[in-house]
Amino acid sequence: MTSADSIDPGVPPSGTGCVECDAAGGWWFHLRRCARCGHIGCCDDSPAKHATAHYRETGHPVIRSFEPGEEWFWDFDSSQLYESGPELAPPVAHPEDQPAPGPAGRVPADWARVLRS
Repeated sequence: MTSADSIDPGVPPSGTGCVECDAAGGWWFHLRRCARCGHIGCCDDSPAKHATAHYRETGHPVIRSFEPGEEWFWDFDSSQLYESGPELAPPVAHPEDQPAPGPAGRVPADWARVLRS
């Protein structure tokens, strides 16, 4: 991965959902966690793409999936996928009962069409 200072394994995640989508009452497809500061943002398949926006705003290049059962990391600087990496502070994924897309109650019925457009 980019460099050791790109990851802080002791920082917990910022919450269980995308920070910006939660603040705006929005929804997401999948979640990503900044490996440097713990910011939870939505993936690039989500309408708002907040994880990539966080990288562009902060320069924090490494994210980890915040989906249950996924341990991969992505390095924006090198466009490299890593199947695993250092253990990060728990929790390592959103709650199992939180649906994807999510969160429950905010996902439009036509969400698949929205993502294709």
